[in-house]
Amino acid sequence: MNLPQPSRRHVLLAGAAGLAAVALPGTAHAVDALDAIEPDIDSTSQWKARAPRNPVELVGRRPTMIVVHHTVSANTSDVSRAQAHRHAHWVQDLHMDKNGWTDTGYHFLVSRGGWITEGRHRSLGTLRGGSDFVLGAHTSGQNGAGIGIANEGAYHDGAQPPRAQWEVLVALCAYTCSQYGIAPSRIYGHKDFGDTLCPGVLHDKLPQLRSEVAASMR
Repeated sequence: MNLPQPSRRHVLLAGAAGLAAVALPGTAHAVDALDAIEPDIDSTSQWKARAPRNPVELVGRRPTMIVVHHTVSANTSDVSRAQAHRHAHWVQDLHMDKNGWTDTGYHFLVSRGGWITEGRHRSLGTLRGGSDFVLGAHTSGQNGAGIGIANEGAYHDGAQPPRAQWEVLVALCAYTCSQYGIAPSRIYGHKDFGDTLCPGVLHDKLPQLRSEVAASMR
């Protein structure tokens, strides 16, 4: 008998009900993290990121919001972990070599396959600590206030994020809100702070994102 495969979000959040989280082949897994469920996040060392040009800076306080982005990369059908790592490299190279930045501008990236990668170095460690965060380069005027989460793909022409990507975005936002004491109502889109199409249709879905994040934190 073929049993239905659990969704990526089900796998990520299995521990929330006191169940053991089981990692299926090709899916992310969850671990208990005090009051929240920490989703599986590949660190910069795991995807073999380049070293930053200069030491990254800490802000010295907690962030007060999350800013959602899309990377305007190809809407690939490759949902593998390897593709998530290739995407992380693509973003870092773009930000360092074309923009001239110290490192990846975003704190975290969510692939179309539902894999999370750490963006700017030290973002994962400070998130786990819950008392400080890395100064990013993702939203003009808001880099000292918000965690930048970017989604692989281009969503400004009506394309919808895949289910796995959406579910893991919810899980990452919920964990970030829990760690930093951010209200889900303070999840914004890049275009809330500037003249940009980013994050495309994801901006229209922000009310749904806030609602699902709040529900998953209860």
